[in-house]
Amino acid sequence: MLGVEKNATTDEIKSAYRKLAFKYHPDKNPGDKKSEDKFKEISEAYEVLSDDKKRAQYDQFGTVSQEGQGFSGHQTNTEDIFQGFADIFGAMFGEQQHKRGKVSYAQQGHSLSKDVEVSFKESFIGVKRDISYYHFVVCTACKGFGSKKGTPPNACSGCGGSGQVRFNQGFMVFMQTCPTCRGEGFDIPDPCSTCNGQSRVQHYEQFSVNIPAGVVDGMELRVAQKGDAGIFGGGYGDLVLRIRVGQDQTFKRQDDNLLCYVLLTYPQLVFGCQIEVESIDGTKHSVKIPQGCAVGKQIVITGKGFPKIKQKSGNGDFIITTKCHIPIKLSSEEKEALAHYSKLIGTDVTPHKGEEQSIVSFFKKFLG
Repeated sequence: MLGVEKNATTDEIKSAYRKLAFKYHPDKNPGDKKSEDKFKEISEAYEVLSDDKKRAQYDQFGTVSQEGQGFSGHQTNTEDIFQGFADIFGAMFGEQQHKRGKVSYAQQGHSLSKDVEVSFKESFIGVKRDISYYHFVVCTACKGFGSKKGTPPNACSGCGGSGQVRFNQGFMVFMQTCPTCRGEGFDIPDPCSTCNGQSRVQHYEQFSVNIPAGVVDGMELRVAQKGDAGIFGGGYGDLVLRIRVGQDQTFKRQDDNLLCYVLLTYPQLVFGCQIEVESIDGTKHSVKIPQGCAVGKQIVITGKGFPKIKQKSGNGDFIITTKCHIPIKLSSEEKEALAHYSKLIGTDVTPHKGEEQSIVSFFKKFLG
């Protein structure tokens, strides 16, 4: 009837019953006698299979014939069926689970967020930041109980501390907020004068936090238990720090790679050279420029980029892109030398009418 194997677990049986009960429930099939009969059958089956003794008897004899039990022509009490149905689905309609006489009022505190600005260089090397903000902390006067000493909160008489009341309408079970306590589940007869019965107070806090090297703009760092305190003994939320990384005029970031440009003269690009390039953290790297180096060539220094913070190990690369330095002002000797070179390679650098001879057009012809 339930469509489960003989060795099905209790959870599997309950799950199968829930699905079939929803499908054949009379409220979903008004006036359908077959659905109502089917609902009674699966309810009787669940009544037997959810009881270890009844299930053992059914497994052995294929029936349960004792007085007051189903599967043998016995007319199971319809009210009992629907009460069992209500018990199974109570939690699915929002019922708060609690043990009789042991009600928990605690609620977890909220997590907070705060923006933290760091420079591009600080994102590369890491930095310590002072954080200051307001948040709720446990009231020390009442130690988070919300009431004066010796007067603990009382469980609500209307809902027994659950914050909700249950009522039946036909075969369906409904939950609603308890009107007596407005969903809190308790009342405080003598509130604490420091927190006015709220169990927590607002507090201004300052502390230092290490922003690790390699952080990316928009990354979130979570500081455990630095958010708001919960109420009535509930735990603290977290503080989420949203990192905002500034820009740099010289250096850029691509994934975990550090990028920069280096300006070289035309002779340096043609003949090649050895230069020294300073990274954003001040470290200097010796770089060899090969002969006939093209503008836009990328020279990679492995492992000298940003720490790979997401992988928790390793670094990206330091990538240097070559550019050509085009002089704007030249001495007469420099102009003469370049003009002679231009003549040797067969290029025309004759200025337009009304313009002075410029070396810029010469370089643009070859370097774009």
